Amino acid sequence: MNACFAGIFLICSAVSCTAQQTEDFKIQKTGNSLLWQVSGNELKKPSFLFGTFHLLCKNDIQISGQLKDAIRVADNVYMELDMDDPSTLLGGMLYMNMIDGRNLRDLYTEEEYAKVRTFFEDTLHVPIMMFQKAKPYFLVALLYPRMLACKQMGSIEEELVKVAKQNNKEILGLETIQLQASIFDSIPYEWQAKELLKNIDSVAFYQEEFNEMLRMYKSQDMDSIESMVGKSEFGSEEYQELLINKRNRSWVHTLKKVMKTESVFVAVGTGHLTGENGLISLLRKEGYWVEPLVNK
Repeated sequence: MNACFAGIFLICSAVSCTAQQTEDFKIQKTGNSLLWQVSGNELKKPSFLFGTFHLLCKNDIQISGQLKDAIRVADNVYMELDMDDPSTLLGGMLYMNMIDGRNLRDLYTEEEYAKVRTFFEDTLHVPIMMFQKAKPYFLVALLYPRMLACKQMGSIEEELVKVAKQNNKEILGLETIQLQASIFDSIPYEWQAKELLKNIDSVAFYQEEFNEMLRMYKSQDMDSIESMVGKSEFGSEEYQELLINKRNRSWVHTLKKVMKTESVFVAVGTGHLTGENGLISLLRKEGYWVEPLVNK
């Protein structure tokens, strides 16, 4: 998600340039799109929102022409984290562990721990000892690759970074890895441990639900995605304020500042776009026009 017609900015005024961009981006009537344009409210240039799905089969990752145009036309690219900074990956490893010195054994009965250990070692083929001190909710993510019906997996964020680099765009983060880690430290580790065990106990059910979520994403069915966010067994309705709502408000606060002076392309998990507390609704409440763009 990024930019289009970069050269135009050098030869037109702010007003005429905004009009040109609006004409070039195709707006669609229905709201079922992962790509959205933000304009109005005295913005000199439109900005863009795009919903991601953090893990996909390589063959399912599609970057439309209009999505490439949005990246090309934007001045900077924002993601949840600065995906172009090597310290982000390093930070993820550093902040993965629980902060109180406990380990997984402390959070389970002997029987429960044996079930977790067996699943990781026999099904995922990963030694559980590698993750003894990890926050349990981080370990839930290790189950997702098993649910994809392919051997070659990828990330749409990685593909967006490639397009951004091809267009010489800077990658910035809406938040830091330290902040993300602190959010999970605010959620009781005991609750996280129960969620991990629940996922392991009901793998078949979660497989079916994961496939449904994937279908919704691939068809850009934003209405269905909205109905599932916070209610899904994959989600965390109890902690949605921490995991989604509070972060969304913080991001809007940041975007209101940066969009005054530059066009930005924003790529975040699709669940952050939908609903009353999603970015689309929050930006509209701030007076912006947020419109779905054709993304095929």
